[in-house]
Amino acid sequence: MTSDRPAARTALPTRWAVVAALTVFLAVPGQYALAQTAAHCGGTPAPHTLQMSRPLNIGELKLQVRFYACSGAYDSDIAKVLADTRAYVKSRAAEVARPAIVLDIDETALSNFPVILANDFGYIPNGKCDDLPKGPCGVNTWELSGRAEAIAPTLALFRAARAHNVAVFFITGRHASDLRRKKTAENLKKAGYEGWSGLVLRPSDASNMPTSQYKSGERAKIAAQGYTIIANVGDQQSDLAGGYAERAYKLPNPFYFIP
Repeated sequence: MTSDRPAARTALPTRWAVVAALTVFLAVPGQYALAQTAAHCGGTPAPHTLQMSRPLNIGELKLQVRFYACSGAYDSDIAKVLADTRAYVKSRAAEVARPAIVLDIDETALSNFPVILANDFGYIPNGKCDDLPKGPCGVNTWELSGRAEAIAPTLALFRAARAHNVAVFFITGRHASDLRRKKTAENLKKAGYEGWSGLVLRPSDASNMPTSQYKSGERAKIAAQGYTIIANVGDQQSDLAGGYAERAYKLPNPFYFIP
């Protein structure tokens, strides 16, 4: 699918790699204060340096990811990307007719970190979610509970966009059902996202479609309504691929990968 919008430019965090982030953090003690994500963590020891010439050990990788998140470096990287996004949206909003931005939800607008941590970075779709911060916690149960908190810099972007008369659309990979849509909308509003223009959940006829194809198709529909999507924000490259946005902003996500 070819976009009729300007080619997207992807803004990457300066320390997207976990190892690089840890190197910077350890080299400059105290640079990062404990922040939103880190507030869910207890004491987290720094991992040993991996020998990159050998096969990576999953246990050691988990320690690295946990330390990256719990040190505050993850929050700092997110804040930097979204500060750039916010500056561009403010400067661009008055220059186009019907400006809009598109936001992903999970690990972009809302944080699932308590569940990610409770499940030891594994994916557990079903089951109760009654013992947080202990696990296990079923992801489906968690999403329907509506307890996810806003990622603070994304909420700041959302509010800045609305203050500059920019429409905000959410496009999520969550699979559509009447109940899931209702609970997702309630969670967004509870987290502070008030006044958005659209919420798109993945319909059943797109369940086997590549994520990039599904999301770019939904952005195309927004563009067809006369909107200029000046910024598209997500934590996966598949949130951003396929065009229909002037600029694309990639948030770090060391927890999982969606092709």
